[in-house]
Amino acid sequence: MKKELITHEEPKSPISEVFRTLRANIQFMNTKKNSKVILLTSTYPNEGKSWISSNLAVAFAQAGKTVIVIDADMRKGRQYNIFGVSPKPGLSNYLSGVGLETEDKREINNEENYIQETNIKNLYLVPAGDIPPNPSELLISPKMKKLIEKLKEKSDIIIIDGTPCHLVTDSLVLVRLVDTTLIITAHKQTKKDDLKKVIESIKDVGGKNIGVVLNKIPISTRKYENSYYYGSTNKKHKTKESSDIHYKESNNNKNENTQLIDKKENKSRKNEISKEKKQDIMKQMNDFINEQDE
Repeated sequence: MKKELITHEEPKSPISEVFRTLRANIQFMNTKKNSKVILLTSTYPNEGKSWISSNLAVAFAQAGKTVIVIDADMRKGRQYNIFGVSPKPGLSNYLSGVGLETEDKREINNEENYIQETNIKNLYLVPAGDIPPNPSELLISPKMKKLIEKLKEKSDIIIIDGTPCHLVTDSLVLVRLVDTTLIITAHKQTKKDDLKKVIESIKDVGGKNIGVVLNKIPISTRKYENSYYYGSTNKKHKTKESSDIHYKESNNNKNENTQLIDKKENKSRKNEISKEKKQDIMKQMNDFINEQDE
């Protein structure tokens, strides 16, 4: 496995905490018991879609969920590389019936032959497989819907790493087969107009529970302790909390003036602040990935 799986390699890191928060928000979005399938897409390549898909899968597996990742980017799939497994047989081989070293149709149609176990407990992968000439046609076939239904019986969560929506229609084909669609965006890279078009396209084909993840925010470890970022399809917010100097409102001042708290007082409140930060993460990241279709 590559270093990309930070939730596995460094489970106590701030980034891993963000993925656990993302996991919690997704669970809040999907209140129905049968909501299991999550599709991740983006506007264009290089926005971090595959990286977030894999680390989110690890976060769910660490919570004791049985997770199956499907690499549905049959053009440039790289989940096999992230998890360090064989690139085939995979999704394209299952859907096309080509590539498995057998002529037995029962074995060719047996989804078990395409699921690979990873080095992470509770986490399994269906790699993209061989590059087919017609990925969209394969995804729209009845076998894709049948595969998802079969995998639902074997897992608690299915995470599908799809293709960017602005380049090809592969992910739009899958939208109706999933319960939640997450659009991965990149800080100062994804254009608002492109994001709006992707959201509209997903809604037009019947997409629901659409969320947005803001990725690639440039921030140092020091600053991370003091700042949290979150966004939705309508707005972005930035909040700051100084670790050296804190302010509190004066209850006796109608003008809401602030009073400086001495650093020594901060030390005595260290444990309290630590608890408050954990609560702030949940509160401030609440709109990080979901703008539900009202």
